[in-house]
Amino acid sequence: MNGAALPRGPGQRRWRERIDHLQHGRCEDVLIQAAINGARTRSEHPRIPLTPEEQAREARDAVAAGAGAIHVHVRDASGAESLEPDDVAATLEAIRGACPGVPVGISTGAWIVPAVERRLALIRAWSTLPDYASVNVHEDGAADVIRLLLERGIGVEAGVWDARGAHALERSGLADDCLRILLEPGEEHGGDAVRPNLERIERALPGSGPSRLLHGAGPSAWPLVQLAAQRGYDTRIGFEDTLVLPDGTRAEGNAALVRAARRLLGIAERERAG
Repeated sequence: MNGAALPRGPGQRRWRERIDHLQHGRCEDVLIQAAINGARTRSEHPRIPLTPEEQAREARDAVAAGAGAIHVHVRDASGAESLEPDDVAATLEAIRGACPGVPVGISTGAWIVPAVERRLALIRAWSTLPDYASVNVHEDGAADVIRLLLERGIGVEAGVWDARGAHALERSGLADDCLRILLEPGEEHGGDAVRPNLERIERALPGSGPSRLLHGAGPSAWPLVQLAAQRGYDTRIGFEDTLVLPDGTRAEGNAALVRAARRLLGIAERERAG
């Protein structure tokens, strides 16, 4: 990622005006984002939402369970991941219809459209815009994708997998323009390596800046939800990150995962006590 300055155009002004909206949905001072599908398939779980209608249902149920924001991987008619404008519009319109006022973000992972110029062209062609989009900062073209999203008035979640990614984000000069930084130490590391990787990421990032959201994947999902509470970070849970509840039983849907996260964070208990 290079450090070219971000143009301060109308899109950047629109983005700044939407900061308050994108902070909607917090439970106490913790945001639980529901990542409702990821790249998963029905072979992994029969309720992985692929169609806009299914995504809307899972998003609605997750919000009812306590999620304050939604993260979704857009799919086409065949169920494959997509950044095509019509697919993005169908997904966003369905989820927003089911969850009015709740911020909805999508993935721009490079595996969806590997050619950078094609990825940028598709983002330029979006007629219905997400509230935010996630960008993995280590991927080819990440800085260009971030700049384009910001220019279009779309918030950015900067996904940082390791200290090298954290340094790249800082060198780009774009960190302060992002909505939040996704701390993702379990994406390429597992087991005992996750916590040391997180600590290296934290050391590489400055002490101030955008809010941070910590989440895991697979075996690290639930330990990192708990650690997020201890660190004062926002967090995320959903079928993208795990298919099982903290006790190892299979989750019926995203709502069950969100309810379990609330219990781990102590939110439900505090609300009842209040």
